[in-house]
Amino acid sequence: MTLFLLIFSAIVVTCIFFNRFSGKVGIPVLLFFLMLGLLCGCRYDEFASHWGRIVGDISTIALIFIMFYGGFGTRWKSARPVAVEAGLLATLGVALTALLVGLFCNIALGWSLLESLLMGAVISSTDAATVFFILRSRRLGLKNNSAPLLEVESGSNDPMSYMLTAVMLSLFGDGIAAGGMIWQIISQMGFGAAGGLVISLCAVSLLKRIRFQSNGFDMLLFIAIALVSYALPELVGGNGYLSAYIVGIVLGNTEFPGRKPLVSFFDAVTSLMQIVIFFLLGMLAIPSNLLHSLLPALVIFGFLTFAARPLAVCGILLPFRKYPLKQMALISFVGLRGAASIVFAINILTSGVALQNDIFSIVFCIVLLSIALQGSLVPAAAKATGMTDTGEDVMTTFSDFSQNAEMSFGAICITETSRWNNRQIKDLGLPQDCLAVLIVRGDKRIVPKGSTLLESGDEVVLCTRSFRDQNTDCLVRQTLSDNSKWAGHSVSEYPQKEGSLLVMIQRGDEKIIPNGNTILYAGDVLVMLKRDVTVI
Repeated sequence: MTLFLLIFSAIVVTCIFFNRFSGKVGIPVLLFFLMLGLLCGCRYDEFASHWGRIVGDISTIALIFIMFYGGFGTRWKSARPVAVEAGLLATLGVALTALLVGLFCNIALGWSLLESLLMGAVISSTDAATVFFILRSRRLGLKNNSAPLLEVESGSNDPMSYMLTAVMLSLFGDGIAAGGMIWQIISQMGFGAAGGLVISLCAVSLLKRIRFQSNGFDMLLFIAIALVSYALPELVGGNGYLSAYIVGIVLGNTEFPGRKPLVSFFDAVTSLMQIVIFFLLGMLAIPSNLLHSLLPALVIFGFLTFAARPLAVCGILLPFRKYPLKQMALISFVGLRGAASIVFAINILTSGVALQNDIFSIVFCIVLLSIALQGSLVPAAAKATGMTDTGEDVMTTFSDFSQNAEMSFGAICITETSRWNNRQIKDLGLPQDCLAVLIVRGDKRIVPKGSTLLESGDEVVLCTRSFRDQNTDCLVRQTLSDNSKWAGHSVSEYPQKEGSLLVMIQRGDEKIIPNGNTILYAGDVLVMLKRDVTVI
């Protein structure tokens, strides 16, 4: 047990450091989790002898938190205009994709009809975690509400895929009658949606009434809510994943005390759950089986990416007549496979169902191809289709960013030699996250417009997002002693280490923004910024 804990800790730390490089190369960090699991892998039969079905339960719990946080991070104000289209893509689109892939496997690959449809059901949903990572890390703004559409669709289509997978698994063995199948579908969606609404209303009422005396208990409460939102509907035959997503959406768009720390907490929990899922996939895979499964996986992946997914998207969106072909092409391409497909494949592996084809290994290869190829090419695809929008802030799509961003105010004095002197606000080239909110001109207070002309002596108040950095060592304070040899010298003469920058001088109650000519005095507190800090 001790050795297991040490190995798991080392894996988590390694994956966290991999996160630094994933953003640079454009490949989601989840790919590293998958490959690391493969390197540490073991045969499923060896793993099952010790853990059995526990591995399926672990992956199910992980997906619960991913679904819950997927809803929690959805900003309904941005999602509402595309809710109908996203809902159709998440239900009918998933069913159509599964059907097309199933027929392809049956006709082109010669699989049995049941196994073909099971394959289609497992890989029919898109991966919210990977889509969110790409949009956020690249700050990829998209035209015509494409980002909210992709977010809501990818976050809400897992329940449909789960239901289809459960129905197909039930057909193996004794099977079920047509009437039973229809009832299973209706109960899954109906009880799942109703359960999610009832639980979310109860949770909102509870959050508005309860106050915790100790920190941390609100996080424990939310963990319980996420688990209950899945478990209760499942007890009555409902879709627990759908319920968890609905509860997440309602709570994520409800204001209550202590909301902001919960965002960071669940962001970390969800990241850990993704590590678990992708690591399990890699660990349970058998390399020799992967080699045999690579060719059919390539064929299925090609059909899924360039035929089934585009046909499903176009079939759903064309009747709305407001989505150009280039937008539908991009939405089709950003249909990445990931966590949900892995969990469903693991559930098949642990179900004991006898299959003629190694669906688990094929899903592994498809997820690997999707993340590595599609994931890295999404920014290029957006540019190629002309759907990139530099004026659109994708972060407003996510409630955890838009509703909790801290704002800071700063002031700049305009001098005769300033490059801002005698220039209009609109010509300053201010960044998107920076806004001129006030001009102090003598005794006057001016609310600026784009045409406002700046003058020498103006004090311009700017509003920006606060700098947020988890590394508290990025700022270092140094005090000049009474006998310091640098007292009386200018800032330009003061030796600053490579990778450091003097950003402020605190002199008594006075705070000074220095330049090269600023004279240093004994007792000054020098605030240095370490620019070589490794940020994870």
